[in-house]
Amino acid sequence: MLIHPFCCNEYDELKKVIMCSPSKTRIPTQAAADDVQWEKPVNPDKTTAAFQEMTEAMTREGVEVIDYSGHLPEPDQAFHARLINRVFVRDLACAFGTLVVPGEAGISMRRPEYLYAHKLFENWFPEDRFSLQANNETNALEFGDVLVLSKEAVFINTGLRTSFESVLKLLPLLWQEGFSEVGVIDLPRRGDTMHMDMNCNVAAPDLLIAKSYMKYFPVQVFTAKESTYMMMDDFITRHGYDIFWTDEIHHTVADINFLNVNPETLLVSTKAHKKVLHHEKLRKKNIISVDVDELENGGGGIRCMTLPVERR
Repeated sequence: MLIHPFCCNEYDELKKVIMCSPSKTRIPTQAAADDVQWEKPVNPDKTTAAFQEMTEAMTREGVEVIDYSGHLPEPDQAFHARLINRVFVRDLACAFGTLVVPGEAGISMRRPEYLYAHKLFENWFPEDRFSLQANNETNALEFGDVLVLSKEAVFINTGLRTSFESVLKLLPLLWQEGFSEVGVIDLPRRGDTMHMDMNCNVAAPDLLIAKSYMKYFPVQVFTAKESTYMMMDDFITRHGYDIFWTDEIHHTVADINFLNVNPETLLVSTKAHKKVLHHEKLRKKNIISVDVDELENGGGGIRCMTLPVERR
């Protein structure tokens, strides 16, 4: 397999996405879920059905879905199948333009997923577009904390799972790829604010949905020559987005963690609150709802479970 990565924003037509089928491991009780930092117990039969529904919805829209678990060498399959967080592939890597940067797990429990996936990616992407060594000096870099706003700008959260020091190591790679501005916000370190995409998301080419509290946070804005500060709304609007501030978040994953299939189509959870998507710029959107409730019990949503590698 050879993949030529190309992603310059969050909304162009999705052509290829990497995913991973969920583990067959059962999380039987709420106590066990709490101990592994999941929201609720999980039935693997239901997660398998939900994953199939989600992937079939994307396939019908013309998206090529690559389940990387099926490409692992046979000796690695049994161990990898027991990694309960393996379905949350968004954190593993990110396509910035034509460059794919490997992530670094923010908690030790997730490190094996990164190791196994990155070995495959090394063979799937051109040698000059992916390097296993690119994360050697990072200590926590999970790409659920990243929004690629445009071919010029990237928005990053340094919070519970991504360190500021790791972002500084990432910046030279982004300048080389042609990005001119990176905004860094530092959100509260809580379970419901674990990643950027549990707090805001690009919903259209000119619209970002965000939890209202984010308007109070400054953003450190880096260029290749300097850095300065501005408030979040000023940083986002200067890159062509309106912001829909909302307090109507009933489920922090289902309501915010959706996926742009193309500029006219959103893939959302059936649990997503309708008021979140009831914006004038979204009323004519094709909203595809899929039942991923059992998968969301693991603490992540549709965006968390998808790694776009080609948008056109």
